[in-house]
Amino acid sequence: MKPAGQMSITLTPALEKLVRDEVERGTYASSSEVIREALRERYKRQKLDELDAALERGIADIAAGRSMPVAQAFTHVRSKLGLKRRNKRR
Repeated sequence: MKPAGQMSITLTPALEKLVRDEVERGTYASSSEVIREALRERYKRQKLDELDAALERGIADIAAGRSMPVAQAFTHVRSKLGLKRRNKRR
């Protein structure tokens, strides 16, 4: 049985060469490091794309007049959740 997190993958010849070349150049110590780094970068890019999309939706909402001042928004959320307004700090 394989340890948790370990897997076997099959790469195209071109990808296999790319991975081996990176290790041979000394950029990475192992093929596993190359794959992990590629996956981390893809995950980061995906998260940044999701953030960009959320920002675009927010900007479009503001442009369309679907926004409110933050104090009003907090009052609205507290009301929906049945929470009392907290005292202001001095």
